[in-house]
Amino acid sequence: LCIRDRFTVGGELAIRGQTHEVELEVTFNGVGRDPSGAERAGFHARTEFDRRDWGLTWNQALETGGILVGNTVRVDAEVQAVKETGATQAAA
Repeated sequence: LCIRDRFTVGGELAIRGQTHEVELEVTFNGVGRDPSGAERAGFHARTEFDRRDWGLTWNQALETGGILVGNTVRVDAEVQAVKETGATQAAA
């Protein structure tokens, strides 16, 4: 089964004691079975934010021009979720 759906997930990101809301763009990559027979769903999530919003302002000028650290932070995550079975629930 290969289904590609896109959706947005909202949440909070805390860095250095500051919390801000962020949104992740998520792509559902599909469902399949792993070698042990467990059902897995795959997702890719991405977001970008400005590090200065969390008070991360340190930087240094480069001799060649420009700055050492960019202000945009991009986060990409590949995530798998495993469907819990009756045997897994009993063991927990």
